[in-house]
Amino acid sequence: MFDRDRWQEIISAIKKNKLRSALTAFGVFWGIFMLVVMIGSGNGLKNGVYEGVKDFATNSAFVWTQNTTVPYKGFKRGRDWNFTNRDMKLIRDQVAGIDLIAPRLSGWKLNNGENVVRGKKAASFSVNGDYPSYRKIDPCDMIYGRYINQEDIIRKRKVCIIGERVYDVMFEKDEDPVGKYLRVNGVYFKVIGVFRSKNPKINIGSDKKESIYLPFTTMQHTFNYGDRVHYFAMTVKPGYNVEKVLDKVVTVLKKHHTIAPDDEEAVGNFNLEKEVKTIQYVFLGIDILIWIVGIGTLIAGAVGVSNIMLVIVKERTKEIGIQRAIGASPWKIISQIIAESVFLTSIAGFVGLALGTMVLKLVSTAIEQNAGQSEEEMFFINPEIGVQIAVSAFLILIITGIIAGLIPARKAIKIKPIEALRHE
Repeated sequence: MFDRDRWQEIISAIKKNKLRSALTAFGVFWGIFMLVVMIGSGNGLKNGVYEGVKDFATNSAFVWTQNTTVPYKGFKRGRDWNFTNRDMKLIRDQVAGIDLIAPRLSGWKLNNGENVVRGKKAASFSVNGDYPSYRKIDPCDMIYGRYINQEDIIRKRKVCIIGERVYDVMFEKDEDPVGKYLRVNGVYFKVIGVFRSKNPKINIGSDKKESIYLPFTTMQHTFNYGDRVHYFAMTVKPGYNVEKVLDKVVTVLKKHHTIAPDDEEAVGNFNLEKEVKTIQYVFLGIDILIWIVGIGTLIAGAVGVSNIMLVIVKERTKEIGIQRAIGASPWKIISQIIAESVFLTSIAGFVGLALGTMVLKLVSTAIEQNAGQSEEEMFFINPEIGVQIAVSAFLILIITGIIAGLIPARKAIKIKPIEALRHE
């Protein structure tokens, strides 16, 4: 396989038919180029989706109230109802597997018009009431100050943390907002921190960058929510199935609030673990489709190489006959044909691999330089293929080259020397 004269002969044969060799190699080049670009694009999309949710607790679920759709025990359908503070203890006592549970308030009635004022600045932002435990479900970084703590909850302190967009609008650039006051719906709250979400693509109820978070108890007391809870966020312990725990939570809440067991709409819920698995299955399907299309294109290129090699064998019938006549073994003839096929496919494939990688790098650089967007806000990040995929693609090329040369090689050794010498 590594005989110097043989390789000189292979290169000489390719040079004699440059156009034919180039057109043959193009099929393989295009196949590997498309395979690399498609795999890289699929990875870029996957990275973009996962980047915005990677730190969110995937073993989490959410429940909220909706109007009833089934009459039950004297209550008509269409009844409006709410969770209460007692439901938190009820869930903990009656549902095994609950790890964290965080009640939340969404200030829909507080979000009308320019509800946030500071000096001469006024704007409209979402207002929510939170528990400290919610940060463990949906983590964030503190740009300034601190997060809401348990003392804020117990003492019902009039403090707040704000999202990045709120800070940009209500404060000067590089101004430290900690200790300053915002008037939210006529009530003054001291800013204790500015947060940046680690999961910008998951927004429950409102855009986190444009949100103000108050201590849950403070919001209940200040804005007359009583003991109302709009929804619960929760996580389950390791070893427990989120869907089963969520079903149990819904059952307990329905029973406590006199909701028909068969009312499927009264308790809205969201299972993040289930959604993440769905996304994983979608990307698995995309990966399988990419490989099927890519390998199919490579096979088409290999067929082209095989057909050309058949033509080459026919053109060199007399030469092969002479080699057989002077004692060349069948393996020597086979290895020569296969070597030429592998050489042609490898060179074409390597160029396709290199060019495909370069295109992905250029796209990645262009995306990174896209003004006005941070990496977390993009839906297409780092479209790469990785060393393992590159090596796998190159091995596929070699196998393709061997297969492409095998059929012509088998035909070559069937040529009888006496018939080959008579061939014109």
